[in-house]
Amino acid sequence: MQNLNDIKKRIKSINDISQMTNAMQLVSAAKMRRSMVLHDSVYPFFSLCLNGMSKIINGSKAINNPFFDIEQKKTGETWKIGYFVLSGDQGLAGAYNNNMVKITEEHVQQKILENSKKGLTTDYKLYVFGKLAREKLTRNGYNVDQEFEFPITEPTFFQARNVGSIIRQKFLQNEFDLVYLIYTVMESATKMVPVVMRLAPVDKKSMNALLEAEHVECNLDEVNSEIEYLPDADEVFSFLIETYLNAVIYGAMVDAYASEQTARLTAMDNATKNAEEMMKKLELISNRARQAKITTELTEIVNGAEQVNNL
Repeated sequence: MQNLNDIKKRIKSINDISQMTNAMQLVSAAKMRRSMVLHDSVYPFFSLCLNGMSKIINGSKAINNPFFDIEQKKTGETWKIGYFVLSGDQGLAGAYNNNMVKITEEHVQQKILENSKKGLTTDYKLYVFGKLAREKLTRNGYNVDQEFEFPITEPTFFQARNVGSIIRQKFLQNEFDLVYLIYTVMESATKMVPVVMRLAPVDKKSMNALLEAEHVECNLDEVNSEIEYLPDADEVFSFLIETYLNAVIYGAMVDAYASEQTARLTAMDNATKNAEEMMKKLELISNRARQAKITTELTEIVNGAEQVNNL
């Protein structure tokens, strides 16, 4: 039987942990509600940008713009790829950050393998939001830009615009041939799905998947193709591409922030429940230890009384 004092110390320790996890659960719940309000406020703007770009892409026979045309590589050439990965700044969020690391590693390895089979080489760089995934990817030997530091907490459109400016600048300067955005979409309170989206050049397939994920009612294959653009579709596309990139990045940041808070809320809820179950078991053990101690003391008293009577 365990020592009663040790059991009491464990109960006190677990009770303290339970109070902490419960407090973190309440904080995460408040942050999640704020993030969902933010997400709902962004949705009309985000939806409008997606619809506008989809109509231009589907309604124009050809668009001459570097953000639309994908370069074809020949054997021996190199694909230069930039990854912008949205992870969290804090832990205690279950497997959220580890999942972001895993999906990033899998996509990088897949691209390297696919290009290798085609006789092409791959040069990539990771730009990671949040320090946890950045540190882990660095430890795992991946090429991570250490100067890129953007917090994911309380995302703002101003931050998204700064990131969009970095992406446009690097893409137009031919530092990257492809730019991917990796983040998590919260489909429901219990289901969060990692998403890998090709941000540049604009990918019709990725846009379709994003429209479906965000439940935007617009089918790229059924958009009216008779829309006239002034002065032409290229100019309108060039005008909207900056707004589109900023909107997608901001939407991804809001989704990632909401997903992180939901994951932490779930993790802290599970931790609190586990602590409560553990305390119940320890209290049962404590009661048994207390009863055993009382029984031992009563036995000693009876034995002592018998010895006194026998004198």
